[in-house]
Amino acid sequence: MSGSMSSIGVVAIGRNEGERLIRCLNSLIAQLPQGTPIVYVDSGSTDGSVAAAEALGVQVVGLDLSIPFTMARGRNAGFRDLIEKFPDLDYVQFIDGDCELLQGWITQAVSFLESNPQLAIVTGRRLERYPDASIYNLLADLEWNTAVGEATECGGDILTRVKAIREVDGFNESLIAGEEPDMCVRLRQKGWKIWRIDVNMTLHDAAMTKFSQWWKRSVRGGWAAAAGAKMHGHLPEKFRVREFRSGWLWGVIVPILAIALAPFTKGLSLLLLLGYPYQMFRIYQYRRNRGDNPAAARIYSFFCVLSKFPQAIGQGKYWLQRWQGKQATLIEYKASSPQVSG
Repeated sequence: MSGSMSSIGVVAIGRNEGERLIRCLNSLIAQLPQGTPIVYVDSGSTDGSVAAAEALGVQVVGLDLSIPFTMARGRNAGFRDLIEKFPDLDYVQFIDGDCELLQGWITQAVSFLESNPQLAIVTGRRLERYPDASIYNLLADLEWNTAVGEATECGGDILTRVKAIREVDGFNESLIAGEEPDMCVRLRQKGWKIWRIDVNMTLHDAAMTKFSQWWKRSVRGGWAAAAGAKMHGHLPEKFRVREFRSGWLWGVIVPILAIALAPFTKGLSLLLLLGYPYQMFRIYQYRRNRGDNPAAARIYSFFCVLSKFPQAIGQGKYWLQRWQGKQATLIEYKASSPQVSG
């Protein structure tokens, strides 16, 4: 192994991912140098995931289930375990258990980090495994396709510099969503940078086939927007403030005003509802300029506007939980994968 490739560890997290987890771990074993430390953090799976991971020779870290689980907590636990056992690691690849690492990613990502010492994180293109299986999977695939270059945030699949993650004490374990963008804000405050390179990184299996799944995922997004605006909205960049205000405006204020004022305006207030098709048109134009075909751009624009309603619910959940002083619990949208075959 080259010096750089021997200084990498991997943290995978999951719960009841079943065969998706097996694909994930096999892709890591196949593409990383022999002996690369891989830690799988399990959050109470009942589908045989732990035994399957151990059978592949992967180190398993189980979480104390008496403490509310968050993905941030899982990633931190894996990171700490790696660094404790392998203190000389320079880089850690984080990957979700429903993702498969793609050929060539690690080599190019490591090279980019080594050539740019100011970078804390490098990420690439996450692709949806079955984008044609449902419009909800397609929406996820379109969402993953963000701009190449310097970024303000990232998702869960990332190659990170150990020094940088240590400097900000990792992920915020109180967050049930949006923990990666939150960490990126804190990294950027320390002078670190995040970069997306034009390389296919992972295959993701969203497994969203129902409207109810998409709705829950959007509620979770609203929760994350509210949390992000509360924690970092005071910064000059006004982190998540625009998304937060948009959720309340289009998810609550506009429909209530349009309907409530209709009797007093002889129905003229209903013209406010024309703002929805106008927003769809704007988003459609944006996605077309990004290279989406017309059908994909129409689907994306429609659901982007529709998502304002579940996002507003998610924002309301965040503030209600905060007012009540309760720890938030995960908003899960994905069905468990079939049991791991023996």
